[in-house]
Amino acid sequence: MHDQINFRPILEHQYIQASVPCRIDLGGTLDISTFFLPLNHLDPVTFNIALDMRTVVTLAPWKDHRIKISSRGFDSAEFDAESAPFNHPMGLMFAVVRYFKGHGVHVHIESASPPRSALGGSSAAAVAMIAAFTEAVSTSGMGEKNHSPGSIKNHSPGSIALLAHAIESSVAGVPCGLQDQLAAAFGGVNCWHWSMGPRGIAFSRENLIPNDVIPDYLTPDAVIHNDLTLNGVIPDDLTPNGVIHNDLTPNGVIHNDLTRDGLNSSILVAYCGIPHVSSDINKRWVNRFLSGMDRDKWREIIALTHQFALAVKQGRYRDAGELMNRETRIRMEMTPDVLDKTGQLLFQAALECGCGARFTGAGGGGCLWAIGNGGDVEILGKRWKDITDNCPAPMGKKDEISTWDRETQAGLLNTKIDFKGIL
Repeated sequence: MHDQINFRPILEHQYIQASVPCRIDLGGTLDISTFFLPLNHLDPVTFNIALDMRTVVTLAPWKDHRIKISSRGFDSAEFDAESAPFNHPMGLMFAVVRYFKGHGVHVHIESASPPRSALGGSSAAAVAMIAAFTEAVSTSGMGEKNHSPGSIKNHSPGSIALLAHAIESSVAGVPCGLQDQLAAAFGGVNCWHWSMGPRGIAFSRENLIPNDVIPDYLTPDAVIHNDLTLNGVIPDDLTPNGVIHNDLTPNGVIHNDLTRDGLNSSILVAYCGIPHVSSDINKRWVNRFLSGMDRDKWREIIALTHQFALAVKQGRYRDAGELMNRETRIRMEMTPDVLDKTGQLLFQAALECGCGARFTGAGGGGCLWAIGNGGDVEILGKRWKDITDNCPAPMGKKDEISTWDRETQAGLLNTKIDFKGIL
């Protein structure tokens, strides 16, 4: 295979592994250029929280000229490298391998989140794969010899996310957003601002709850919107000791009402136990928007997402819940099936407990998440547990769900915010 990289001898020496978080969100779909370009004057944004249910990708040696992909919840697939299909259920993964001119590799994908749960799992896996292949090419020195795109060292999280999005967009057959890849690459609690730059899709990162220290991977293509200037330089309003004046105390400690523990105790995530396919609902949103329908609703969703992000940043979680419910109702007006029967029960329970609730991703099954005051969320957790305990078994093929423990097919997910991205 001319000018290809055989990863077998590289990986026989050492397996390569990378992991990334999944996400919950609000204001999704606005990360698709179909929406954010014509609505650019309104500053379209998407909010998401990275969760510690990580997707781990391991690269292992395999037969020369062959690629094998194994992922929990799906049948393993193996093809000749030159003819690997990109319209396969794991076509995105094959496309990532072929971007790196690869063969002789077995890609193991293991996710702590349920399969097809609308938590951005497939996009997260692509990000982890790109990080792993970049590491494999870089450490082996094969990239420089083969002029591989993976030979560029010290890729930023932003560039990896953009590459994952570009590959997915090329094979998906439907418009794709960018929020899943960014949550996986960066982690944390963020509001993403969308625009178009000279090289394509551009974004800026508004870090709503900074970690204890400023991450060392911040680059000009992934700028914290409010805390750093667009050139990645710390602004003049820092204290003499280099501490961000508004967001951190003089000792560099996050202000109490914005601590990770405070938000962790104010959110809840439940899996409905029903495999999720997002393309149909997303396609309807796109087609209606293109035809001139629902434009007022999308303008309102932009405004609500801005208000929601501010409420979370200020620790006003009950207000955030009310804003979330308004966004959910707008989506239900456009596509009533965005909440399935279980989702409707969970949503109603959240309303009765004074909390907000929303589907993740494009809905139609998968997960719901809630936000509210800690005490209200604790009560809601008991309600949601009762509801999910009585959910029917997933309606997928047996081979798609057999590896997911029956006791956790539906129920509350034991998860918290993950402030780390690619590891």
